Amino acid sequence: MQTVNDWDGAVAPSLEILERLAAEAWERLPREFRQVCGDVVIRIEDFATDEALDSVEVEDPFELMGLYQGVSLDRKSTGDMPREPDMVFLYRRAILDYWAEAGDEALGDIVTHVLVHEIGHHFGLSDEDMERIEAEANS
Repeated sequence: MQTVNDWDGAVAPSLEILERLAAEAWERLPREFRQVCGDVVIRIEDFATDEALDSVEVEDPFELMGLYQGVSLDRKSTGDMPREPDMVFLYRRAILDYWAEAGDEALGDIVTHVLVHEIGHHFGLSDEDMERIEAEANS
């Protein structure tokens, strides 16, 4: 049983810890799902930028836990000009806020959920497909 003293020196998980959780989640995703994503880059930031919030019409940065930025593979062409790599942004403070409110979910499970859903929505996957992928990653 934990006591109050167990939390005396506790600090919020850092950007680096969330980066490790995201990397671990990525490695647990089904190989086929990762292949569809290509060379997507996963970035952890404290909050979404104002431009990112505006792009999805969200005002409160605590309401946006993640965002996919890029062009899906079905819309890419070999003739496209070189550009920045596709990225999935995970926003630490919003994720930690959700984690604190949820109270009974593991932080790694939340990171996996956000990662799968950001990629899945971008590629047009159904909620059922994303639930299956997430279940495989968490098993």
